[in-house]
Amino acid sequence: MTAELNHRERATLRAVAEGHAEISCSCEPDLFVDGLSCCDQGTVRDLVRKGLIEPAEDGACGERVPAVLTEAGARALGGKPVAA
Repeated sequence: MTAELNHRERATLRAVAEGHAEISCSCEPDLFVDGLSCCDQGTVRDLVRKGLIEPAEDGACGERVPAVLTEAGARALGGKPVAA
């Protein structure tokens, strides 16, 4: 999976893995890194659709919550699956 990801996708996954990201609760989520809107929301939405990142918790529509890697996202970065 890692070879299929481009540099921007891997960088976005690393930001999420390092705890720098929040995601909006929406069918078309936006990502915020260190409080700033991610410059490539298309990449973010692709990563969500691929099942690599997700909200850490439920929230109201539009609310920002922490973003986390899924097990597939952790594997894509070459790490161990995330513990539940």
